[in-house]
Amino acid sequence: MDTNTFLQTHRVFNLDEAVQALAPTGGRKATLERLKYAAGRGKLKKLARGVYASVPPGVDAAKFQPDRFLVAAALRPDAVFSHHSALELLGAAHSEWRLCTAYSARRSQPFNVDGLELRFLSHPQSLVHHQAADLGLRSVHRLDRELRVTGPERTLVDGFRRPDLVGGLGEFVESAAGFSVLELPLLFELLDVFGQKGLWAAVGWFLETYRTTFYVSDDDLTVIDKQVPKAPLYLARDQRGGVLVRRWNLIVPDELVTGKEPDESQR
Repeated sequence: MDTNTFLQTHRVFNLDEAVQALAPTGGRKATLERLKYAAGRGKLKKLARGVYASVPPGVDAAKFQPDRFLVAAALRPDAVFSHHSALELLGAAHSEWRLCTAYSARRSQPFNVDGLELRFLSHPQSLVHHQAADLGLRSVHRLDRELRVTGPERTLVDGFRRPDLVGGLGEFVESAAGFSVLELPLLFELLDVFGQKGLWAAVGWFLETYRTTFYVSDDDLTVIDKQVPKAPLYLARDQRGGVLVRRWNLIVPDELVTGKEPDESQR
């Protein structure tokens, strides 16, 4: 493949991908020479060691900002986008973040790449222990790449586990309510693997609140009833005050129950 064709079909890529497409016989050295030449002509921007972005015609390479999801995927080919990034890729987010979060085999603290903030998280230990790290994932097409992302069911559970990574409970609940569908058997399987009463209660409250949206039956809620914690738990760990939703033994922030109908918020 010639360099121009490769750059037109690969908006962001890593060196391994370039070697495979541009110089399988010449190897890394030959590929680096071709990339260096393209960069010198303003067609390519180096983002990090071994990661590059193709610069559109007529755009200043120094000012060009590549898609943050493609950058993260090029840096970590095993990336599984999660939390607020998952909400964005699933089309449910109510805001756009500069921070991009994804699960990866190698955890990292937040770091910047060309002005983009990236954070790679370890896969949840409960899922790893049960060899279920791939449970609840799906593929999403983004520009010229297929990205792996947590699906609505996994994202719902992840959001209640880490509200700080989804914009806080208020924004998260509003976003999650916009999912087109939730596969309840898959959701219950995920909750069973995590094995946390607080998550069962949080999901129970959410499904009861939006039962019409997601076609939740009485039988579905009864499944969750059996997992309710014995002592009241806060929906958020750092929460103070709130309303006790007795059915789920869950203390929910006032702003999340204000304006809800009685059968949606408090039993």
